[in-house]
Amino acid sequence: MTYEHSRMTGTNRAISRPISRRSLLALVAVAAAGPALAAEHPALDVMRQAAKEFLNANRQGTLASFKTVLQRHAAIPDIALYSLGQYKTKLPEEQRGRYYGGVVNFMARYFADQSRQYRLAKYELGAASDSGEEVQVSSKVFLLSGKTYTVNWVLAKREGKFKIVDVKVLGFSLVYLQRNLFTAFLSKRNGDVTQLVGALIR
Repeated sequence: MTYEHSRMTGTNRAISRPISRRSLLALVAVAAAGPALAAEHPALDVMRQAAKEFLNANRQGTLASFKTVLQRHAAIPDIALYSLGQYKTKLPEEQRGRYYGGVVNFMARYFADQSRQYRLAKYELGAASDSGEEVQVSSKVFLLSGKTYTVNWVLAKREGKFKIVDVKVLGFSLVYLQRNLFTAFLSKRNGDVTQLVGALIR
């Protein structure tokens, strides 16, 4: 028997040898880990920081703490203009800055008021779902009372950065509810956005 024949016989024997259970489990583990090793969505990094700051603001419960988080992470112009509904075209250009500031005040006041009733213990962020125009990041919040709520954060890219454009609590859009409040106010004042601006900045 030649050396070459001996070597080939040994190779064939090795190939035909059954795979051990340990080796098979290792192969399955590697295959299963494949998707998890893929790069995660960049919106998750933004949401991690934003969620941490929202939790801190909830614990402080102050208007100033929520204003800081909103100014840093929310797409205020998008939210503000959407909230005007059919009255968007009636916003004077020279009033935009004041109106955006008023919207931040309104939202921060809402969150601060809610924080007194809904004290957060912790939160868990879930996966990101990208529709192409928006990204939804699921989360679960745990209250000190023991109750839990599902909260979905909607983000969109603005000037190269992901910003929050909506928050959905138990499926209800907070931005949509805000638009209903603003348009109801304006409908009673002939669509005078200046009056809304005045009410928001008080």
